[in-house]
Amino acid sequence: MALDLSGMWRVAPADDDLRRIGTGLDFDDSGWERVAVPGHWRSTPAFAEADGPMIYRTHFELDQPGAGQRQWVTLDGVYYQGDVWLDGAYLGDPEGYFIPHTYEITPLSRLAREHVLAVEVTSPPTGPGKAKRSITGLFQNSDWLDPAWNPGGLWRPVRITSTGPVRIATLRVLPRDVSEARANIVLRASLDSDRAQTVRLRTLVDGVAVAVQERPLARRVNEVEWNVDIDNPRIWWPWSLGDQPLVDIRVEVEVDHSLSDAADVRTGLREIAVNEWAFSVNGERLFTKGINLAPTRMALGEARPDEIRRDVELARDAGLDLIRVHTHIARPELYDAADELGVLVWQDLPLDGGYARSVRRQAVRQATATVDLLGHHPSVAVWCAHNEPFAIDGDIRRDQDSTRLAMSYVATQQLPTWNRTILDRWVKRAMEKADPTRTVIAHSGVLPHLPQLDGTDSHFYFAWHHGESRDLAKVAAAVPRLVRFVSEFGAQAVPESAEFMHPDRWPALDWEGLAEHHGMHHLVFEDRVPIARFAAFEDWRSATQRYQADAVKAQIETLRRLKYRPTGGFCLSFLADAHPAVTCSVLDDQRVPKVGYHALVEACRPVIVVLERLPEFVGPGASFGLDIHVISDLREAIDDAVVSVHLSWATGEHFWKFAGEIDADSCALVGTIQFVVPDTPGFLYVDLTLESSTVAATNRYEALVSRD
Repeated sequence: MALDLSGMWRVAPADDDLRRIGTGLDFDDSGWERVAVPGHWRSTPAFAEADGPMIYRTHFELDQPGAGQRQWVTLDGVYYQGDVWLDGAYLGDPEGYFIPHTYEITPLSRLAREHVLAVEVTSPPTGPGKAKRSITGLFQNSDWLDPAWNPGGLWRPVRITSTGPVRIATLRVLPRDVSEARANIVLRASLDSDRAQTVRLRTLVDGVAVAVQERPLARRVNEVEWNVDIDNPRIWWPWSLGDQPLVDIRVEVEVDHSLSDAADVRTGLREIAVNEWAFSVNGERLFTKGINLAPTRMALGEARPDEIRRDVELARDAGLDLIRVHTHIARPELYDAADELGVLVWQDLPLDGGYARSVRRQAVRQATATVDLLGHHPSVAVWCAHNEPFAIDGDIRRDQDSTRLAMSYVATQQLPTWNRTILDRWVKRAMEKADPTRTVIAHSGVLPHLPQLDGTDSHFYFAWHHGESRDLAKVAAAVPRLVRFVSEFGAQAVPESAEFMHPDRWPALDWEGLAEHHGMHHLVFEDRVPIARFAAFEDWRSATQRYQADAVKAQIETLRRLKYRPTGGFCLSFLADAHPAVTCSVLDDQRVPKVGYHALVEACRPVIVVLERLPEFVGPGASFGLDIHVISDLREAIDDAVVSVHLSWATGEHFWKFAGEIDADSCALVGTIQFVVPDTPGFLYVDLTLESSTVAATNRYEALVSRD
């Protein structure tokens, strides 16, 4: 039995008087504001600028428990900390915005039928410093959301549940050692028993009992671990490799031959490994084309389930294999959608930037809770403990000076730090202990540094914060390990849904406000797509989108051309905005695509034909020798590939043709074209066409012939 307490709660700003008298059953809260749960208090006009803390209250009726029955209250999401009372009796102090917090209320529920649940919710604003104390990831102190936003509130449901003498507090399900003949699943349960006793544990797979065992329990919390085998399993695959069958696992606890509690999870049977940043699923190597995901909405608790699923569908529709849930834990609907659609998940913990030393114990606890919460999802392929475990000076971020930003980014990573050296090691160890079946990355975006000179994945914003798109290829040639996996790159573009920018005021927009609240890098735009060149807002917007699309195309093609030598994959920044913003996302907050989204789709097709990149401007008489590659993600060879090349300019043209076989899952050099730039002003175009009996692909490149 479960009682859902979702609905309109009474809420008021907390103070010492309310903490003393406002949590009891008889307090009159009729004059308080009504706030939706699940939700965020800032969505209520009266609290639109409030940072809290707030006291939430709700009245409800509950049948008194019978003999041997226990009752519990669970808060599925408190953002970020709280204190909980039932009828004025203190229950506990939850911390961690994505962790379900449960408290026993059996003795209190026996006293009366009418009750009041009160929760003081605290969501302290966190600045960009090096010593944050709240583990909130990109929800606070992020370029991707409005830094003035406070997501405080009861953002997930609150419910009352009943059990028998033993409750399943957590159930961790980890598939491992999967083959066509057999799959092994590791299960770990936390069982809360009201006394010392022996229980019967029953494990069912798709409704069929596969294991029954008796276990002695001590009073209170017991950790129990066991394995089950499944013969001839239906194997789960990413969408590009196969089907996504899912398996229902049910664990029942019986006391004295009666059901005391049960837990259900849905999982998929697969085996994932990451070796030198190359992913393999069930033994099949996969070049992972991915993208970073921000929350579906800035007020994540208010996003509709279909909106959350749509983001996963849009990623898959773009030909992507992987979504990186960037420095936050998303709603359950996202992981369910990824399981069903066959999209792999790189899951970050919500650790981003610098943290105070006092956060270590809480970070380790939340890391373990993450595995309990998400470990059963077959789509979750890798854990990442900490994103960019360093803090760049706020003044440098604000003025967006690319040289100072790059120098600070490199300098902050060369000496040992408590965050990178100590905190991340503790969190990584905790996740590896909780989940030995997956790869755990200690930190993301860390460059090679003393003493091991290894580093991790890379964050490169060429063509935006520094350099040009072609610089990515130069870095790859100079230091190949830096492009083993590029997990952040891109360039900003102005969205189609731009009413928040007030384009009618062009060019006198509120540039400072757009930078402060909407993520816009105004000074970088002045360098990349100067505002003064455009008489109309629409023309400037179009130019920014073309610029972003060119950067997306160039850098994805470069990384795919380095397939497995040494690049294992990439993650573009980002898929979509969570609020009206000017960011690197290729979809705006209304999910209207920018030109960059279409460039992403084209660059991520299973088979592409690419040309070594031409400069933007070429001079008459310049000589070029440009390689042509075909990249195929198909699982079978292309036996009869023919690549045609058409070079054209205003007064002439030239043709080449190459033929041969393209191996499965490979990047093949098919030929080189050599030419001299004609002495004709205007655009020079190179059109590529791949034809075979099974696939076809086209591509186009251009350069401007200029004497300057």
